[in-house]
Parts: sequence; structure tokens; C-alpha cells
Amino acid sequence: MPKFWSAPNVEKPIHATVEVPGSKSITNRALVLAALADGPSTIRGALRSRDSDLMAAALSSMGTSITLGDHIRVEPAPFRAAAVDCGLAGTVMRFVPPVAALAQGEVLFDGDEQAHARPMNTMLDALRALGVDVEGDRLPFRVRGAGAPRGGKVEIDASASSQFVSGLLLSAARFSEGIHIRHTGATLPSTPHIDMTLDMLRTAGVAVAQPSEHEWVVEPGPIHAIDWDIEPDLSNATPFMAAAAVCGGEVRIPRWPANTTQPGNQILPILESMGCEVGRDDDAVTVRGPENGQLQGVDWDMGDIGELTPTVAALAALAHTPSRLHNIAHLRGHETDRLAALATEIQRLGGQCEELADALLISPAPLHGGTWHSYADHRMATAGAIIGLRVPDVEVENIETTSKTLPNFDAMWQDMISGGER
Repeated sequence: MPKFWSAPNVEKPIHATVEVPGSKSITNRALVLAALADGPSTIRGALRSRDSDLMAAALSSMGTSITLGDHIRVEPAPFRAAAVDCGLAGTVMRFVPPVAALAQGEVLFDGDEQAHARPMNTMLDALRALGVDVEGDRLPFRVRGAGAPRGGKVEIDASASSQFVSGLLLSAARFSEGIHIRHTGATLPSTPHIDMTLDMLRTAGVAVAQPSEHEWVVEPGPIHAIDWDIEPDLSNATPFMAAAAVCGGEVRIPRWPANTTQPGNQILPILESMGCEVGRDDDAVTVRGPENGQLQGVDWDMGDIGELTPTVAALAALAHTPSRLHNIAHLRGHETDRLAALATEIQRLGGQCEELADALLISPAPLHGGTWHSYADHRMATAGAIIGLRVPDVEVENIETTSKTLPNFDAMWQDMISGGER
């Protein structure tokens, strides 16, 4: 039987400071680079969540020594045969297969039943083209490593996910010829995540060039051991910032980086366009809800920031003017088909949300209580929590799915409502 969480409903402004744990995207990239490095590394401020724990377990199963604690200590070792549980983590299923190509032996990949539907053939076909023995096109699949694979030039269509590009880039320096990637698709979503990968590779001393917008060249060579400091996860911060937007008052997020490659940073101009006030001091960002209490809809290209779509869609469902969120066809291959899921759940609560091939059109409508299904998708669950702040009697299915990237979300949510600091 599904388990439902009664989303707290709030009738007064919120005033809170919310400490957000480290970035999942940066943590999992740092774990991979540390496992591939030429010496031990320490990762400070890392996120501990299902996705990051799955990444650590995957690399450990292949021979890397990883000690989890207040800081994470990573000591590289030769990669060996293993069985990898990907769960529902896109970073594990797309970043680890190129690492497995460096192993001596067979690495079997599997994951949650829902993960079997996530697109993988782009990565697996690319590895075959680079000289790697791969069996299968989706989970479960096998990678049979034989030391350092050849590498070289490869053309891929990464229209479904930028993770295919990042996954190849992270291990490319350990391939004997490096890797020269060219994206052939008409669109490339979530390019800030590729920028994040490139920035971290260069920090680790990897020679990487970008001859054209959709082309990357990584030279073979060492990946240097780096002690990584992980930024707060800005995408995980967005539901708490949305709370100030819909309830009024203010929510402050400490340690917001002045410069970052995280896509979550783009929530700031979106909130301003919706009528919020966004302030920044030396160490934090503060969001204040609109003075008149009315959110404005937005027309926004979400192509580079698709992971923010559930948060923005929840805000749009509570806004007083229509919204159009577009260039998001790739979200159909995320933890669930997020376009269909958001349209279904907003409509279930009385909202008006039209699902197009690559967009959502959301119009003002009175919302009512009811069940909000999460589809085992952490961002769907937090979207339901946002709507529940303003709509009484919203029951969110499986709020525990938020542990994928943000453990104890429900407790953090209640602390925020109570005005506490966490």
C-alpha cells in the first residue's frame, strides 16, 4: 500500500534559515574523479544521500577504498570485476560504465525496476565505438573491462541527457588515446552540468578542449588527486525558497556560492520574474515573497535547467497569471516522465496544466486537496510539498523518496515552517 504524507499547510508568512547539504552533482563527480586519480583525495562537505551512497558503493565494489565519515576519504586502486547497483541514480548508471571499462573483468550493472526504462543506449553504444566490450542496451547490462581501452573519436546524440557527455568526459583521460566527443543531436539539455564537469576536470589537471559548441577533446594523462570542497546543492534549496514565494516572509540559504556552475543558481532570476525579492550578502541568498502576495506566471526556457521544472511548475500552479515552461522534452527520460507526471498531478488537484511535446502550459485555477503521487521521483515529491503549503489537505505519496538527494526533507520542511534553523 502506498504511504502518504500530510503536507503541512501554512496560513502565515515563513521566516527561516535553511542549511542545505552538499551538491549531489558535484559530490558524485568528485567521487568518480577521486577514484580515477593518481593518489588519495578527501571530499569535504559531501552530500550523504541514496544517490551519493550508491555512487560510493559502486566504486568501492570495483576496488576503490572509500571511507565515509564527516569527510570522505578516497584511495584509488586497480578496478576489478563487480556488481553495481545503480538504484534510480542517473549519475551512477551513466558515469560508472566508462570507469568499468578500465577494470580487469566483468562489471554487471542493474538497478531499481523503474531504472530499466531510463535511456542508456547512447552511453553503451559510445563505449562499443571506443573499443569496450558491452552487452546490453539498458539496465541490466554488462561491461567487460580489459585495462585501458583504446578511446579516440566518438559521435553521440546526447539529446536525452547531458549525463552521457559528462560520463565519457570524466574517465576520458584514462583511455589510451583520450576521447574526442562530438554531439550530433539537434538539442543538448542541461549544458551547465557539462560546464561543471569541465571545470572539475581542469581543476584535477586534465587537458580538455572544446573546439566547437558541441565538441570536446580530452587528452590522455593523469587525473590528479584533489581535496574537494562541495558547494551546497542549489537545486535542493529551491523548494525552500519556493516556500517564501508562496507563503510570504523570507527564507535565507547560507553558503550560496558567488560563482557556480550549478543549474540551481538559475532559480534566482525566475523567482524575481515571478514577483519575489532576492537579496544576496557575503554568505547567503534570501528570498522574500511578493509584497502583494500574488505570484506572476513566467514564460521560461527550462532546457538547461530541467531539474528545476517541478519546483517552477508548482509555483506556476499557484500563480495568478499563466506560465509556459518549455524546451523540456528530455524530462520524459528522468526518474519518471516528469511532463506527464506534473500535468497529471496538477490536474488531479483541480489545476489547469496542458502537456505538450516539450512544454507545460499552466493557467490559474482554484486548487483543492487530494493525493499527489510522487512516481518514486524526489522532485515530484517536493513539488507536492510546495503546493501543500497553500492548498489544505494535500497528501504526498512516499515523501521518503526525497532521500535520493535530500535525506530528512520532511523534518527540514517542518523546521522551516516552525522558523528554526537547520
